[in-house]
Amino acid sequence: MKWGYVFIGAYLLFLLVSQLAGFDLGQAIGRTFVSYAVGMIMVLPCAFILIGLFEVWVEKETVERNFGIQSGALGYLWALLLSMTTVGGSYVAFPVAHALYGKGASYNILLTYVGASTILRVPMTIFELSFLGPKFTLLRLGLSLPLLILSSAILGRYLDRTEYRFPDLSVEPREAGN
Repeated sequence: MKWGYVFIGAYLLFLLVSQLAGFDLGQAIGRTFVSYAVGMIMVLPCAFILIGLFEVWVEKETVERNFGIQSGALGYLWALLLSMTTVGGSYVAFPVAHALYGKGASYNILLTYVGASTILRVPMTIFELSFLGPKFTLLRLGLSLPLLILSSAILGRYLDRTEYRFPDLSVEPREAGN
């Protein structure tokens, strides 16, 4: 038996027992779990449809030219702009990054995209502007974006030098009976 199934079963059993026994902390954990699960179920199908369309419609040469090693500073700009349009945070950013990687995007651009998708989300920035003010928002963006690009460039070069390759996540068809 795989340990993952044991942990998932134990977690679900805990949620069920908490609900039946009226354990407040367990009930709060269950409500949070349901809230996040519903959010994911609402966002992920649309995101995966768009990623599938991206896989079919966008040419590999286009991604290599705009997000590849030779894209230079323009690649970082494209990554920042793409990250601003990503809805769903990391749930969507990682599959998009995998699709970009499969079409020839460089590590440093991918790392910039994934990091910026958590920093530059438009709804979060609007919320931040309205509650914390433009001074705070500009300071946060002015500090975090250069540090993100610098760290992405350093880590990307390291990964290129070590010739690291992400594992192939494609699913192989199973044989009948398995």
